[in-house]
Amino acid sequence: MKLTFRSFTAVKEPETCERYLEGHVQVLKDYGITNITTNNRQWMELPNVHGIVAETESGEVVGGVRVHIADGIHPLPVEKAVGSMDPNVATIINQYFDSGTGELCGLWNAKSVAGVGISILLVRAGIAIVNQIRLASLFTICADYTLPMVRKVGFVVEDSLGKGGEFVYPNDNYIARVLRKMNAKTLETAEEFDRERIFDLRDNPIQLTLETGPKGDVEIDYQLLIPKYE
Repeated sequence: MKLTFRSFTAVKEPETCERYLEGHVQVLKDYGITNITTNNRQWMELPNVHGIVAETESGEVVGGVRVHIADGIHPLPVEKAVGSMDPNVATIINQYFDSGTGELCGLWNAKSVAGVGISILLVRAGIAIVNQIRLASLFTICADYTLPMVRKVGFVVEDSLGKGGEFVYPNDNYIARVLRKMNAKTLETAEEFDRERIFDLRDNPIQLTLETGPKGDVEIDYQLLIPKYE
């Protein structure tokens, strides 16, 4: 299997946004989740949103992830999701605002590539591009089943929020956790292999790499330089 991971800026590529959203909504429906707050369209119109799409050779979008830069005007998706349950979410994000912070969110992959292992690859790629948008730290919110994956790349549970870091979200069947990545530059809390891969993607944002996944090797054509649009 060969996929291209391509970065984009939301406001500059409405068509890419539509294809991303369509795939994401479908996956959520497949799992019976229909009330995700980040699943709206507002992010498409925010100049501070960058994303990465996973595309097949035929151009089908089969996965994606986004990075939202905190701009002090629009709440980050995590604030919208669980901020009403704990007002300290906004307070903590604010502490990191001056040095540049944001959120990794909207991660999904289509059922057609389930089990291939592209989620961790998208997460690494999402963290890799934050040096291009000058973020010093990063937050995320994740479900229990993705906790081991996001911890590998260096996110730390923010246990001062919710009940020991836990929130009932997006519905009663799920527990979500808010995590912070203390240092998006040094990645000091990431596992060594993940840290090295992220640094390599930062240094070489355009590369063709054979990645080993649970179902064998996947060829990824990384195109992670955020385009300079006319």
